[in-house]
Amino acid sequence: MKKINALLLLLVCSASSLYAAKVDTILVRSNSMNKQVEVVVVSPSGAKSEAPVVYLLHGYSGNARSWIGIKPDLPKIADQTGITFVCPDGKNSWYWDSPKDPSYRYETFVAKELVDYIDANYPVKKDRSARAITGLSMGGHGAMWLALRNKSVFGAVGSTSGGVDIRPFPNNWEMSKQLGEASSNREIWEQHTVINQIDRLKNGDLAIIVDCGYGDFFYEVNLDLHKKLRKYQIDHEFQVRPGVHNADYWRNSIDYQILYFKKFFDGKK
Repeated sequence: MKKINALLLLLVCSASSLYAAKVDTILVRSNSMNKQVEVVVVSPSGAKSEAPVVYLLHGYSGNARSWIGIKPDLPKIADQTGITFVCPDGKNSWYWDSPKDPSYRYETFVAKELVDYIDANYPVKKDRSARAITGLSMGGHGAMWLALRNKSVFGAVGSTSGGVDIRPFPNNWEMSKQLGEASSNREIWEQHTVINQIDRLKNGDLAIIVDCGYGDFFYEVNLDLHKKLRKYQIDHEFQVRPGVHNADYWRNSIDYQILYFKKFFDGKK
């Protein structure tokens, strides 16, 4: 009987391992920055081909493991939805190709080098119709920045608590390291803020979801982004709810964004 129970336990454990999402921590070569970049990839179990991908960008002071820390059930969500999640380390880059520091080329890395690597090494669908990008705070800015400037790469974009207009915060979060001091580099700051990229869009270019908590210090700039998207008649979802700039808000909000992206991947957006 003990042998039978042990065998049953072994079979159960083996079966459960067959249906558990795979979490890889890998190093991806960036030729543009001449270095290796850490990336966490969460792949649904049994994925053989054509999986859609959501790129998740962390915020200021975060790293490649930030999202799996905020949302530990990402592997379960990957299995439930069939979505692959890719979480790169973006340092404190704001996901720009810095005009001041050539060693920071994170737009090129995420939108080109990383996408090419994932397409070549994971069983994913290699088409913008199966790629979305979102992020929190600095990563919300980064996701919008990358998608608006790389519409042939990403079909859907989100931002949660995103710093979607950097201009009211000239002395914060090391942005001046990437762009120079705001007072003496005004044109660069104007060119590198998400809200000034909206004129690149035509309605239908991207599926867009933006959310922010009422108590967030980025609430007003998100509201301004919503108003500008409406002015340009760009269809989008804009969600606001009680909350501040913290992990509790992001842990909840990302569920809504994943649902939105799933509908996009399924052709319902």
